[in-house]
Amino acid sequence: MGARVNGVRLDTDKDTGVAVVTLDRPERLNAIDLEMARELAGIWRGLRFDDSVRAVVLTGAGERAFCTGIDRDAVVPQPSSPYMQDDPLLTVGPKANDLWKPVVAAVRGMACGGAFYLLGESEFVVADPTAEFFDPHTTYGMVSAYESVLMAQRMPYGEVARMMLMGTAERISARRAHEIGLVSEVTEPGGALDAAVRCATVVAGCPAEGVQGTVRALWAAKEAARAQAFAQAPHLIALGNLPPGRQAELFEGRRRGGFGTR
Repeated sequence: MGARVNGVRLDTDKDTGVAVVTLDRPERLNAIDLEMARELAGIWRGLRFDDSVRAVVLTGAGERAFCTGIDRDAVVPQPSSPYMQDDPLLTVGPKANDLWKPVVAAVRGMACGGAFYLLGESEFVVADPTAEFFDPHTTYGMVSAYESVLMAQRMPYGEVARMMLMGTAERISARRAHEIGLVSEVTEPGGALDAAVRCATVVAGCPAEGVQGTVRALWAAKEAARAQAFAQAPHLIALGNLPPGRQAELFEGRRRGGFGTR
């Protein structure tokens, strides 16, 4: 059973207990607009009440990208106060919506910027050889705050610092992501989704109470540090971001393909 609404597709298999959530805007590299952000939040909250779903796979449509973060055409009105910033990506992940069913991410192609809100709230990541991870914030005059916090809880400090500070100049390959622990498995080309579904099917076959309790315990191990770091993020962004017009100039002047991969 499947349905696509506002750029997100939800397919559920009642026999296996696995749901597949697909970011389905391949023409926009699965970038998240405001409607898509609301849809994702609604899907996670809906899955809390669907006892037939015991594990979830999160992936992106197409071959070019898992997700490239927020759609640059999305207009997010902001209060003038630095104490009241609105970030629509803060509510796109499963944990932000109080879903404690395990989520396995399947990555093909680019995963960058706001994609880390989703990867940071997944239990583990499976990737095919085309997967590439990077964060463009600093290149375009923006502070990488929430993304850095989430990735610092999944990668060695030096690796996440290099990824965030190098901006668009460098990408982490699937192989390197596996070496540093961001990715748990690198599959054959095109095999990430199937591998993630296989893992999710095994997990869904275990008693749900024990699985969800384990997910909650794993998250609790890093929750306090994350909450403290997130509390500082709005102020760091307000202090460090260039004005939007200057950010746009830097983005428009970017050199395509001018990056290294390691």
